[in-house]
Amino acid sequence: MSEPLPIESAAPKARRSRQARVVWGPRVVTVGGDAPVRVQSMTNTDTVDAIGTAIQVKELAQAGSEMVRITVNTPEAAAQVPYIREQLDRMGIDVPLVGDFHYNGHRLLTDYPACAEALSKYRINPGNVGKGDKKDRQFGQMIDAAMRWNKPVRIGVNWGSLDQELLASLMDTNSLRAQPWDAKQVMYEALITSAIESAKLAESMGMAGEQIILSCKVSGVQDLISVYRELARRCDYPLHLGLTEAGMGTKGTVASATA
Repeated sequence: MSEPLPIESAAPKARRSRQARVVWGPRVVTVGGDAPVRVQSMTNTDTVDAIGTAIQVKELAQAGSEMVRITVNTPEAAAQVPYIREQLDRMGIDVPLVGDFHYNGHRLLTDYPACAEALSKYRINPGNVGKGDKKDRQFGQMIDAAMRWNKPVRIGVNWGSLDQELLASLMDTNSLRAQPWDAKQVMYEALITSAIESAKLAESMGMAGEQIILSCKVSGVQDLISVYRELARRCDYPLHLGLTEAGMGTKGTVASATA
């Protein structure tokens, strides 16, 4: 009697993205691919306060944060990043630091090379890197810095700071459909398109695809799930998950954990 044919599971096969490497010294934190889910947190200190920021980074690392994001928003903050890194190294804390840039990141990474070197990853928001002709040029300066210092980037799109030119274009396209999408669907598409097009642009500039991490942050749990399922279907970049404006206290904790 012949063996019965195997029945294939109806469950979707596990997704395997490319894998990024976030490095400081001997410490390597892999993101994506077959890596476990990684935990990243962020300081709420003024980065200009190097000692206070280093202490909070240490506390977050000891609590289980495998990467810690710090705000780099001014020349004064950028100047302090190497000292924050130095303080952490003296304390034996090798957790990688992630620089969160908005609007002026292209200048800060260019004018403060020690900051660019001390960080292990850069966060770029395509909606906050300039408009018109400046946008691609300033985005390109940040990608150039990442390649010069061999750092991965997170291209982090946020529903609250979407590229307005892209959103307007998608809304115009939507108005021509026989059955237009609702506003939420257009927003989903704008988030996903902005992230993927920015990643492709970075690759065209010479950035290695495995060193590009994508995020499309929204503030609702179900919205986040819908956006990331579609993002995962359309690309194989490593993904950074997280809610934006999740809320304070227990509400924010539960929403973030659930998402």
